[in-house]
Amino acid sequence: MEKEKLDELKIQLQQLFSKAQEFVQEIPPGQLYTATGIVLFTAFLFTVIYRLKHRSANTILLTGLSGSGKTVLFYQLRDGFSHRDSVTSTKPNEGRFLLHSEANKKGRIHVVDVPGHSRLVAKLDEFLSQAAGIIFVVDSVEFLPHLRVASEYLYDILTNASVVKGKTPLLLLCNKMDKITAHSTDFIRRQLEKEINKLRASRTALSSADTSNEYTLGVVGEAFAFSQCQNKVTTAEASALTGDIYHLEQFIRECVKP
Repeated sequence: MEKEKLDELKIQLQQLFSKAQEFVQEIPPGQLYTATGIVLFTAFLFTVIYRLKHRSANTILLTGLSGSGKTVLFYQLRDGFSHRDSVTSTKPNEGRFLLHSEANKKGRIHVVDVPGHSRLVAKLDEFLSQAAGIIFVVDSVEFLPHLRVASEYLYDILTNASVVKGKTPLLLLCNKMDKITAHSTDFIRRQLEKEINKLRASRTALSSADTSNEYTLGVVGEAFAFSQCQNKVTTAEASALTGDIYHLEQFIRECVKP
């Protein structure tokens, strides 16, 4: 994804300098200093744009329904403990830090914990275009009562233009696996695929005006599976309270190199 952005930026820069050369050749010598200043200023702007794009490439999004454990996972990544007194977030929880388990390594990561409240989910769109990786957190214990809502939320992410075009990898993280009543990762994945398959049928029946920002999900004529997504979707388990987040950290390091 970053390579495609860099190649596009190089092409834009080459086009700009070609136009600048033509411009300089056509102006009188007395105005040459002004023209040179314009070219240098434009080059500076492109440098700033590149740095911003490069900086955004280390953004990891933690998202999912309210109560799934995103905020506790955020603290585990940053501090190495759960902050048991933490409450459900009502605004994005954001930080740029070294992973706690990698205290002696280089490479800060920008982690954004996006609240799961329905009235705040729209904030997610502000970060999707910057994401190097997305972590969709599921409460493995209270999964079935919230299956429909979680599937709708996940469907919206997987059909988002920024995610599809950028082929942003997504980790379906089944949290609270330390609980006896937790559902297995295979069960959660299969149920989400079935529910998204139903959603796909109902969504495609809507008018194109209502789905202008969506991309087709899966393969037409086949039951939906995450393996059909244009971006890579993987499944893993975790326990935020006990600190069992190995698969989470592994996913982050696959998306953001130190």
